[in-house]
Amino acid sequence: MERMASEPKAPDFAQLSVAERLDLMDRIWESLASMADSLPLPEWHLAEIERRLATFAEDGNRGRPVDEVFAELKRRL
Repeated sequence: MERMASEPKAPDFAQLSVAERLDLMDRIWESLASMADSLPLPEWHLAEIERRLATFAEDGNRGRPVDEVFAELKRRL
């Protein structure tokens, strides 16, 4: 993979603050988001999605209303 001139070298990442590194990661994710449909989905992702959907369908628990969850969270604060 070819390095871009403005890309910091790996050791330079340690010199960035946590906030700067998080911002860099966010910008990288944003640059990938526009290509999401062209990226291959690994088979194990599909298998995991199917497994989770099957577990959800078997469980029967549809969760709780969001208002109830938020009210509980506010009470805990």
